[in-house]
Amino acid sequence: MRIVHFGHSCVLVETGTARLLIDPGGFSSGFEQLRDLTAILLTHQHPDHVDEGRLPALVAANPQATLIVDPDTLAVADKLGLTATVASTGDGLDVGGAAITVVGGAHATIYRDFPGITNAGYLIDHGAFYHPGDSFHVPEQEVDVLGVPTYAPWMKISEAVDFVHAVKPRVSVPIHEAMLANPPFVYGLLERFTSAVAPLKPLANGESVEF
Repeated sequence: MRIVHFGHSCVLVETGTARLLIDPGGFSSGFEQLRDLTAILLTHQHPDHVDEGRLPALVAANPQATLIVDPDTLAVADKLGLTATVASTGDGLDVGGAAITVVGGAHATIYRDFPGITNAGYLIDHGAFYHPGDSFHVPEQEVDVLGVPTYAPWMKISEAVDFVHAVKPRVSVPIHEAMLANPPFVYGLLERFTSAVAPLKPLANGESVEF
């Protein structure tokens, strides 16, 4: 098995029989040039996991590839005029000779009652690689290589540590890391959830403001 990371949660998994691209999202780059894909898998609908502007061209350039989406992301595929296979929790799919088991089902809680969405975790070839999407779901199967989320508004680093301890992979590969270098995105979420309490005023290095 060979893994190529295109930034954030976008990972190409080459199993020997299939080329599987997972989560070509807005914080990832370089995946646009990929050809001969067997499948394109989306864990959920958030824009850092599916770039609606680039996905149609990627699908058109890989007409043989099966587009696989979680239940809630089917609406995104329909909006873009794309045909997709829905991956629901418990499904077992055979794509180009690669076994894909769908696990989890729900996106991690972002904040209190902020609306939740579905999230499909993908176990490739019975645990050879596990991409959890935006969740810390621990599968029943043993995992050889784990894609471990590194930073997100819905997590803290201790949860990532606990996740690795719970899954017990042979190797863990950091994913979902782009927000570490994107303070404006994080500030935007902080402002969204605190604007009713107090305005947010980020200060640049060296900036002086009187309050």
